[in-house]
Amino acid sequence: MDAVTLYRHLSFSSPMFFLDAAFWEVASYVVATLALPFAIFLFLHEQRKERDAEDEEAYQLLQDAYNDFLKIVLDNPDLRLRSAKARDDLTDDQRERTLIIFEMLIALFERAYIVAYAPDLSGVARKRWHSWDDYMREWCRREDFHYLLPQLLRGEDEEFAAYIRRLAEEERPGLAASM
Repeated sequence: MDAVTLYRHLSFSSPMFFLDAAFWEVASYVVATLALPFAIFLFLHEQRKERDAEDEEAYQLLQDAYNDFLKIVLDNPDLRLRSAKARDDLTDDQRERTLIIFEMLIALFERAYIVAYAPDLSGVARKRWHSWDDYMREWCRREDFHYLLPQLLRGEDEEFAAYIRRLAEEERPGLAASM
């Protein structure tokens, strides 16, 4: 049956056209050609929005954790953890607190690496990762952090350890050779 014959066959003026098999055949074609692809597009679009929202939430949780870490740094001003040069006159208690704080930092960096890093990042994900890369580089420039890095990386994810070692070498060339 061609389209013209089908159209003539259907009488839309009568409510009985819903009982006509030809009407349902045309309706199925309309659904198959228009509505189904549109529904698939909407589904994929919603999935992407959910994935983006989950990525943003994960990033925000990591940022909150880093802010909490910085509060710990602020609570220990005697360690001078935000200064460029490490103190060399620390007491045993201060050295132990410094080590614990650095262990917390490495754990946070590892979590960020596992959650947010991929070699082929682009767009927003790349910008987010650059923030973490900057944080890691900043800490790798500290002599005491750099010196403790081999100890801090024991038992950590191998890919993460290789990544931060590379950053340490880039930030403090010559010193990383001893790691």
